[in-house]
Amino acid sequence: MGKLLAIDGLNIVRRVYEASPEPDSQEKADIALRHALSSFRNLLHAHEPTHVLAAFDYGGSTWRHALYPRYREHRAPMPSYLREALPGFHDKLAKAGVHAVMIPEVEADDVIGTGVMRWLNEGRGDAIIATTDKDLHGLIAHGALVWDHFKGEWHDDAWVRNKFGVAPELLVDLLALMGDVTDGVPGVSKVGMKTAAKLLNAYGNLDAVMAGAGILKTPIGERLRAERDTLYLSRQLVELKLDVRLGVSWNMLAYETF
Repeated sequence: MGKLLAIDGLNIVRRVYEASPEPDSQEKADIALRHALSSFRNLLHAHEPTHVLAAFDYGGSTWRHALYPRYREHRAPMPSYLREALPGFHDKLAKAGVHAVMIPEVEADDVIGTGVMRWLNEGRGDAIIATTDKDLHGLIAHGALVWDHFKGEWHDDAWVRNKFGVAPELLVDLLALMGDVTDGVPGVSKVGMKTAAKLLNAYGNLDAVMAGAGILKTPIGERLRAERDTLYLSRQLVELKLDVRLGVSWNMLAYETF
C-alpha cells in the first residue's frame, strides 16, 4: 500500500516567514525559504511517503471571491519579497523530487481536499496532511490524519472532538455557524465555537439545526432564522471543493528517496 503526504505549502512558508520579527526584506524571505525547505525535507524523512502532493495557492481571486466578494478582504497580502522568491523555491522542491501544484481560481485547501479524497476513495493507502489549517481537519472524517509540523503532533478524530467540541464530519457546519474572522466568513451573529458545538451536538447537523430553529423561542433561534441565507453562504465558503482538475497523475506525484 502507498502513503500520500499532502503538504499545505504556504501554511509552512508563511508561518516560518512570520515567525521572524524583522521587517520585510529580501534577506528575510531568503532565510525563511531556506528554513521552509528544511521543513519539507524533515516531513519527507519523517513520513517516508510514496507520493507527495505539495499544494500552493495560485494567487489572485478564487471561486470563493466570486461567491462572496468580501472573502478575505481584511487578510494582509503576501509580502512582495516572499511572493517574488516563491518560483525559485518551487524549483528547489522540483529538484528534491517534489511537484508543486497550483491551480488558478482555487485554493491549496481545495487541491489537497481533492487529492486526498481521490487517494482514499481509490484505496491507495494512508493519507497524511501536513497543515495547521482547521478547514482541512474535516478530512479526518474520511480516514486522513493531520500532522502539525510545528508542534510535532498528530491530529485525529479524538483531537478534533477535544479541540472543537464536534466530530470531524461536523467541522464544516461548526465553522459555518461560528464564521471565521481571518477569512471574512460571516457566520451567525454572536455564535461562537461553544454555542455552535452545542447546537450541532443537540440537533445532529446544520440542516437539523435550522429545522429546529423554527420553533426556538430564544434570541439564538431568532438570529438563526434571520441570518439563514448568510449561514448557508458561510457553509459554501468553508466547504472544500473536491472536484478540482489537478492536472497531475499519481505517477507525477510519486516520490523516491535519493
